[in-house]
Amino acid sequence: MTVEYVLLLSLFVLGVMSVMIKGPQTAFRDYGPKLGARVEKQLITGDGFTREGKSHKWETE
Repeated sequence: MTVEYVLLLSLFVLGVMSVMIKGPQTAFRDYGPKLGARVEKQLITGDGFTREGKSHKWETE
């Protein structure tokens, strides 16, 4: 009976670990370029930044 519990626990732990390791990798691989594009656009245009809860427009010389 103990052997079955140990095997079930081992399979559960392996399943959870694989989800915890592969989940973030998949998210960054799939959505990393989109996030990078948003950051670059905000840096270029100066939009999307806030200071003390108020929107801040960047001034260019």
